Amino acid sequence: MQLEPIISRASILGHPIHPMLIHFPVAALLMLVGTDIAYVFTDDFFWARAGLWLAGVGALGGWISGLAGLIDLVTVARIRRLITAWCHSIVAVMLLSLASFNWLLRFGEPAAYILPWGLYVSLLTAVLISAAGILGGQLVYEYAVGVDTEQAKDKHARAKPS
Repeated sequence: MQLEPIISRASILGHPIHPMLIHFPVAALLMLVGTDIAYVFTDDFFWARAGLWLAGVGALGGWISGLAGLIDLVTVARIRRLITAWCHSIVAVMLLSLASFNWLLRFGEPAAYILPWGLYVSLLTAVLISAAGILGGQLVYEYAVGVDTEQAKDKHARAKPS
């Protein structure tokens, strides 16, 4: 059975924007867990300041990336009909809300709320990133959202030795 791809509307030259943008905010929010733990063990303000920046990059970058995903969700009927797409977006909104809250906690005095709230929210955000990633992976690998299956098939055929 040939899987019919679901083309992204938010794309550049056929490449979906959402997966292009999501890597930096995900990396920032996962590194935030590390800076929080480093601050707890060292009490070095450097880690608190780094956490403030990582929280900001993660929250703002995530919302920008999320807008590209939202465009696909609301404008592509086949995506809108997928329960997995709605679950992915709900989890993403929850994690971005927590990331934004975590960033706001750190304004003014970056180290004040790392224990317990900053670290707790960072860990919870990391768990939600994992859930959103699993759901996003299902959208790509099970439903071919944003995947050009013909191009992939052609590349696979060219890669096979004769």
